[in-house]
Amino acid sequence: MRILKAIWPTALLVVLLYLLGNSFGTIPPIGKLFSPFTGFWQNTKTKDLDDLKLPGLKDEIEIKIDKNRVPHIFANNNQDLYYAQGYLLAKDRLWQMEFYTLVSSGRLTEVVGDRALEYDRYNRRSGMAKAAEEIIARLDEAPTVKQELEAYAAGVNDYINSLHEKDLPIEYKILNYRPEPWSPLKTMLMFMNMRNQLNGGSSDLRMTKIAEEYGMEVVNDLFPNYPDRPHPIIPEGTSWNFEPLKIPEMPEIIMAGLKDEFSWPEQKSEIGSNNWAVSGEKSASGLPLLSNDPHLGLTLPSIWYQAQLVSPDVNVYGACLPGVPGVIIGFNKDIAWGVTNTGPDVLDFYKIKFNDASKSQYFHDGEWKDVTRRIENYTLKTGEVISDTVLFTHHGPVIYEEASKDNFNQNVPAGYAMRWIAHDNTPTDLLCFRSLNRAKNYTDYRKALLHYNAPAQNFIFASNENDIAITPNGKFPLKWNSQGKFLLDGTRADHDWQGFIPHEHNPTVKNPERGFVSSANQFLTDQTYPYYIDHQYADTYRGAQINRRLTAMQNATIDSLRSVQNDNYSIMAEWFLPQLLPFINSEEGLKSAALKELRLWDYRNDAEKVAPAIFETWHNVFMKMVWDDEFPEQDQMTYPTDDRTLTLIQENQDSPYFDNILTKNKIESLSDIVQLSFEKTIDSLSNSYGSDISQWNWWKVKKTGVRHLVPAFEAFSVLDIEAGGGKTIVNATQDRWGPSWRMVVQLDKDWPIAYGLYPGGQSGNPGSEYYKNMIEPWRKGELFPLVYLKNSQENHPEIFETIKISPKK
Repeated sequence: MRILKAIWPTALLVVLLYLLGNSFGTIPPIGKLFSPFTGFWQNTKTKDLDDLKLPGLKDEIEIKIDKNRVPHIFANNNQDLYYAQGYLLAKDRLWQMEFYTLVSSGRLTEVVGDRALEYDRYNRRSGMAKAAEEIIARLDEAPTVKQELEAYAAGVNDYINSLHEKDLPIEYKILNYRPEPWSPLKTMLMFMNMRNQLNGGSSDLRMTKIAEEYGMEVVNDLFPNYPDRPHPIIPEGTSWNFEPLKIPEMPEIIMAGLKDEFSWPEQKSEIGSNNWAVSGEKSASGLPLLSNDPHLGLTLPSIWYQAQLVSPDVNVYGACLPGVPGVIIGFNKDIAWGVTNTGPDVLDFYKIKFNDASKSQYFHDGEWKDVTRRIENYTLKTGEVISDTVLFTHHGPVIYEEASKDNFNQNVPAGYAMRWIAHDNTPTDLLCFRSLNRAKNYTDYRKALLHYNAPAQNFIFASNENDIAITPNGKFPLKWNSQGKFLLDGTRADHDWQGFIPHEHNPTVKNPERGFVSSANQFLTDQTYPYYIDHQYADTYRGAQINRRLTAMQNATIDSLRSVQNDNYSIMAEWFLPQLLPFINSEEGLKSAALKELRLWDYRNDAEKVAPAIFETWHNVFMKMVWDDEFPEQDQMTYPTDDRTLTLIQENQDSPYFDNILTKNKIESLSDIVQLSFEKTIDSLSNSYGSDISQWNWWKVKKTGVRHLVPAFEAFSVLDIEAGGGKTIVNATQDRWGPSWRMVVQLDKDWPIAYGLYPGGQSGNPGSEYYKNMIEPWRKGELFPLVYLKNSQENHPEIFETIKISPKK
């Protein structure tokens, strides 16, 4: 008994130490997390750069830090430049970089456990990790890119190697893991993640279901390949200075039958962007101005990171993608460039017929061809390993398998294979951005674009030689008209991609007569363009409003372009409301008050206004009531576009589509749907926000937030931001999506002037004052002057720190 009394406190201490030092399920190791020596308290501090000596440097570098903690890196060679960029990005954004690579490689299970298993399987089967590995295997074809990727990785790794437990970002401590070494493969995984975000959706399944349910006549009527209100990116009437390739002949059968269903996300309609450039003829300075604001997820840490990179052959400033060397969107002394998403149909699904249950072969072009297999191992946080076999055809990975019946009612194993441009493993995409970083004129811009494949982007350009241009650019499949609009037959060779549109045939325009170029994810060209690229693009609201503003603009300045970036005018409301309001007759209660708000509205989606909250909610309810009975979203279908719906309202108010086919013994009219949807809207808003209509402010209904990448870490988010705008507005600020980087550049013969910011801050550390310091100015529509230094000797009032870092002997 005495022995037990003597040892039980020690035993209890051992148990407590074990419990406090280990994680259990989603519970982090509490002892480590709360330790004053290594826990989250230490994340209020940052590692100092002073007096550093780094082993990967060849020569001394100088880093100037401005008041927004933007580094301006001066190096004597490119290897040191990208090494330093990697080191600094890791210092500020290490966890974010690693998180994105875990997502695209399908390895989240290792960090968060088996709850991420299905998401990991989805990402593995999409082939991103395999494609990244194949790109890295070909890096010798682009030796400059290889050298700079390795230098960047060395910088990241030297920072990782300097970390002690107390220095780890807070997310590592909460999730209880340590950073892995960086490599060029991880950079490619970052790039694959962006490809997936921007070009990884597909409507093939949905369009096939609609065609099978209603027939091609309905598809051609409600889902046409060209919109009624195009406002194309390349101005109508632009001539094509090339002889087009022969277009593949359309087969008699253009789609495969759908006997089973699989799920695949459509292209996110929230992901878009705006960019434009005005010529010297329209500017106050006589030289072009360029604007870009890519619309991506509003996240913390921010998607982008600002930097100036200077070596003997480059001096560039702009937005970098953490984990990727160089500048993605930016400017140098002579040019500026930006990108918006093009959204082409570069992901198609093929119905595959296997030989038997072994699935060792598949039938194509009259013969049986061998299936290849790739074993995917998923390591859970517990250490358990789960294996999955992914089958590959010449199309790509089989992402779904099913058992079908043949004409004799025998089981015939089948599946759906993915053909995706992201699997084309050319290593030159980064060479495009490297070349743009160093470009001096339009010729350099065009040469740079030749290196680029995916995700396809609208590359906008302006130079101090008074040129402006825009090119929807990427690697586009050469298709017959509507190829890939539906599921394709994997047994037919004439359903394969038949080649690619030559880069020099991609649509482009230089110095158009109207004096500006612009894009907002709308349709690319008029119908004279000879190639088929896609049938689905963003509605033209943003593009139409931008073009309206730029057409009227004269003597443009940086502030002129900033005002367009923050434009809250709703062309959607301008087009729809006059068609809908005449059907509403109500002089009672909230309906009367709501009608008054709409009738007096100036069509601006300003944050504090009530009318946009009513209209935007009403529009969503109306579209659902018109289309969800025929094309229910829960059944993996898709609605016709706003553009087609508006034409129906204007030209065919007796259309049977306004009848709800689910209501028996009743035929609804357009008038009925308009009134019912309005009543539902008022009921919904009053139930959510009360009967005082003055409290239905747009910002409260829209719920804009800049959220941490991990939903469980809501404490690291900034929510309920009083911002205007909206999905169809030039200021495309939504709940979780919006302008992720706003930039305006005024070109000059001597030195450009630029402004910009993004909704977040340079640091990924929630304990840093630079974690979210730009969110409030972003909300207000402000832009910060961007400090662009001519050389390391220049004194600038916004530089508050200069650091010299030497090689470690």
